[in-house]
Amino acid sequence: MKVKPLEEVVEGLRPIAEEVGVEIVDAEWDMRARALTIYIDAEGGVDLNLCETFHRAIDLPLDGIDPTFGEPYTLNCSSPGLDRPFKTERDYLRHIGDKVEVRLYAPFDGKKYYEGELLSFDGENAAVRTEEGEKIFSVNKIAKISLYIEV
Repeated sequence: MKVKPLEEVVEGLRPIAEEVGVEIVDAEWDMRARALTIYIDAEGGVDLNLCETFHRAIDLPLDGIDPTFGEPYTLNCSSPGLDRPFKTERDYLRHIGDKVEVRLYAPFDGKKYYEGELLSFDGENAAVRTEEGEKIFSVNKIAKISLYIEV
């Protein structure tokens, strides 16, 4: 199935997302299932009603964007989940002061996993206060950074 680039599809939907009061935080194609999933977030969280509201709001505009060049596909709207990785500068900035977990591609000071408070983010580096002290992680060395979830 031939599809339009996700960036083009998402940019076409951003004004609608703003009207509904949600932020599009990610999108993905599942080519096997022929499905487009749009992940949204909102102040106060995302529930099933908000997903449905957004889904209905973008249904007709997506027909105009025609992301699959006329081929049928399934549209899914979802919350990204509590443990979603930070992908944008806004993700980092909104979680300054929160406890995060950091997974690295390669060991840093002998470890690939850290937990601690996100202190700052400058676009290239994230400062995290860990049990061992403050650590500065380059974004290109981070495999995944997300909120720490206590179980």
